[in-house]
Amino acid sequence: MVTDVVISGAGPNGLMLACELALAGVRPLVLERLPARTRENRANGLVGQVVRMLDRRGLHERLTGNQDPPTPAPGFMFGGMPLDLSALPGNPLYLLPVPQTRIEQMLEERAIELGAEIRRGCELTGLVQHDDRVVAEVSGGSAIEARYLVGADGGHSVTRKRAGIAFPGVSSDDTVVRSAHAVVPGSLADPATGGLNLPGYGPIPPFLYQRTERGLFVYAPLPAGPYPLITTLEWDKTDAGGPLTFAELRASVRRVLGADLDLRPPEGEGPYLLRKLIGGNTRLAERFRDRRVLLVGDAAHVHSAIGGPGLNLGLQDAVNLGWKLAAVLQGRAGEDLLDTYEAERRPVAERVIMSASAQAALIAPGAEVTGLRALFAELLDDPGTVHRLARLMAGDDIRYAGDGHPLVGTWAPDLVLHDEVRLADLTRSARPLLIDFTGGDWGRPQVKGGSAVPCTALLVRPDGYVAWATDAPEPDAASRASLEAAIARWSLAPGPAAAA
Repeated sequence: MVTDVVISGAGPNGLMLACELALAGVRPLVLERLPARTRENRANGLVGQVVRMLDRRGLHERLTGNQDPPTPAPGFMFGGMPLDLSALPGNPLYLLPVPQTRIEQMLEERAIELGAEIRRGCELTGLVQHDDRVVAEVSGGSAIEARYLVGADGGHSVTRKRAGIAFPGVSSDDTVVRSAHAVVPGSLADPATGGLNLPGYGPIPPFLYQRTERGLFVYAPLPAGPYPLITTLEWDKTDAGGPLTFAELRASVRRVLGADLDLRPPEGEGPYLLRKLIGGNTRLAERFRDRRVLLVGDAAHVHSAIGGPGLNLGLQDAVNLGWKLAAVLQGRAGEDLLDTYEAERRPVAERVIMSASAQAALIAPGAEVTGLRALFAELLDDPGTVHRLARLMAGDDIRYAGDGHPLVGTWAPDLVLHDEVRLADLTRSARPLLIDFTGGDWGRPQVKGGSAVPCTALLVRPDGYVAWATDAPEPDAASRASLEAAIARWSLAPGPAAAA
């Protein structure tokens, strides 16, 4: 028996891809080497466009426990420098502070609910490609035949290595990051800001980087847990080795801030973070596809975690690939549709790497960096600069290649249609959607009416991006022809899953 798709890795990206494929009528098989979900929390929330994407799948509600749509964040940071977004018109930056462990739990539950199969304790060890299938070799000596194999198995991806895809970039060992959940004396709390007042240093706002010539300090009282997260970054290469201890973390805080902070281990059942990371990697896969093998998330790109772009990038990789792979598997599209996955997502990865590298430069030690930050602070007085950086951090400034209307290739606007129906209410099934604002007949109208519309009709791809739009007041031969061309190009005609 040949499986349609095998996904190696049951992290957020692999599980999101499983959900997207299942929504399109494809039943994927997910392989995960760990016997159970990890209790280690690798991230503390979602930043950017992916928050709105989850809303359009009905998953934001599952994570927050309420039906309210996401709202933009009043502030964020770039290179450790605060961005005031509170008065920004059209603020594009959304945040969802929720532990990665909870995100993985929700996505696994949703994937199983949709019919995906997840095999834990089953590790990909090798692969062999044929013209019509790929054979996945798994731990224990067994093999699984699939039409396609997707590597969502992280920066050390076995899928990528066995497919012979190079992973060029740079590695560094000049930083040490120490992070832990900790008990902080209540006497240091600043009720007005939610931060700390540390004797010998001064006020410490929550969530913002405190940069000194010796390193960084972050105090993050996350809403998901009873204990704040304490993080330091130092450029000193010397390290005692071994697991992180609280004595070592306190010493690191003293070196960075020049003041003592009494940190204690949390009490009660965790899991609680106590982690040390030395160095980092910035790498981009030579290609995202090798015949019947594809890469998503960290398997395709790794970079600095500054600004929290990792899940924003990886989860949207999965959403971009899911509907395209389903169309090919169902015979509605040729394999050339899969080439658009890398064509669209690689530039986004390159832009994230550029942003992360720039921010790393802004937090580095040295008098020249201090001068650069002073100049940058002046630039942030310009709302236009702030808006541009907010779009960059959100991943909202990308436009996939497309001809015709300016909306083509952009994220479909978060419209409120007739009867207070939101666009997000209509995209939960991951189907293409033709929206007609004129009350006319564009061939496949599903919604009529609207307010503050940017065009007269538009075609939304399953991943939420605009495939076609027009300003024509009513259907004519030219606009109909361009609509049909867009439907054909992106294989958006109803298929077996849509008919079901």
